[in-house]
Amino acid sequence: MAFDKAFLNARFDDGTRHHIAVKDGRIAEITLAENPPTAAETIDLNNALVVPGFVEGHIHLDTSFYGDAWRPHKPCTAGFNVHERVAFQAENMAEAAPMDVRARNQLDLCIGHGTTQMRSHVIVDGSVGLRSLETILRVREEYRGLIDIQLVAFPQSGILASPGTPQLLDEAIALGANLVGGLDPASFDRDVEKHLDVVFGVAGKHGVDIDIHLHDMGTLGAFEIEQIAARTRALGMEGHVAISHAYGLGDIPAEYLKKIADVLARSGVAIMTNAPGARPFPPILALRRAGVTVFSGNDNIRDSWWPYGDGDMLRRATTLGYRSGFNIDEELRAAFDVVTDAGAKALRLEGYGLRVGAKADFVTLNATHVPEAVAAVPQGRAVYKAGMLVASNGTIVGKRR
Repeated sequence: MAFDKAFLNARFDDGTRHHIAVKDGRIAEITLAENPPTAAETIDLNNALVVPGFVEGHIHLDTSFYGDAWRPHKPCTAGFNVHERVAFQAENMAEAAPMDVRARNQLDLCIGHGTTQMRSHVIVDGSVGLRSLETILRVREEYRGLIDIQLVAFPQSGILASPGTPQLLDEAIALGANLVGGLDPASFDRDVEKHLDVVFGVAGKHGVDIDIHLHDMGTLGAFEIEQIAARTRALGMEGHVAISHAYGLGDIPAEYLKKIADVLARSGVAIMTNAPGARPFPPILALRRAGVTVFSGNDNIRDSWWPYGDGDMLRRATTLGYRSGFNIDEELRAAFDVVTDAGAKALRLEGYGLRVGAKADFVTLNATHVPEAVAAVPQGRAVYKAGMLVASNGTIVGKRR
């Protein structure tokens, strides 16, 4: 077979050296170093570590101020309060640079670090209607070929508390959003069942997946998780539902956690955590051992919720490992899996990974193996999408449409 490209001398995590042949944007052959393939174009990777493109599983393209003027963080009046943070966000957004400019800044940042697949939540509720989604849909089209983006219709102001939002969520899916979201059914909307009726109703009508923000802590959060899992099983949606944040899993007794983990595994509900600072978060290894898919994302990048974030999913793996007390190689590889293969499973991505038939989406790293990469977060990366170089040393080299 005549290949389009051959990437020579790629080092895999196990230390073996391979050549990767690409045809029509997909990996057509992986051979040991002694058998170089013939191709129209040959690229020597010089024994760099090659890993799959990173999966950014939770981000907000519409609300980041990255690349915009610095905006000092406004603290809540007492602890963490979602209602206050939403109000602060509305104030800041009214003064921000155009949304499409800020979204492009954030995408360039993420792609430059090696993200090739992304799920972004976009506000769709009575406060903004469909305007934000329409903007981000246009930006997504511009970046087609550089990154694949799933969009979640996200009711930031609640569903029941924000008039017109149920219909807007329905219209958002028809317009081009890929998933329907939710937000704290108990503490924000004060009615778990009616909130879930809307979310699962829209998903069922359009045949799309679900990703629900859940900040509620302790037994309240755990109860909501059980209700979401029960609804998922009852409707035969196993593997099609994710819960983002799920802080309550980080502050309940071990025996209750085990019960919830088993419920999540049976229902196929995935858990997203970004291991935020100064907050409990889901215990990654305990959930993984129970069979729960745990994935990650940068979440907010320099926005109204916190001033941090650099768009680097490899550094996110480092943060996950550091906050979880991961030290041995097996644990560091687990942190890496959360931002790669587990993310691909949660997002139900087709053709992901370093295998024949998969999309030729990969990143080169200056590291000996994955554990070293997680610990060191090496820079100087090259990012390939469908076998095309799209970023080098943090700079986009591919062309937007």
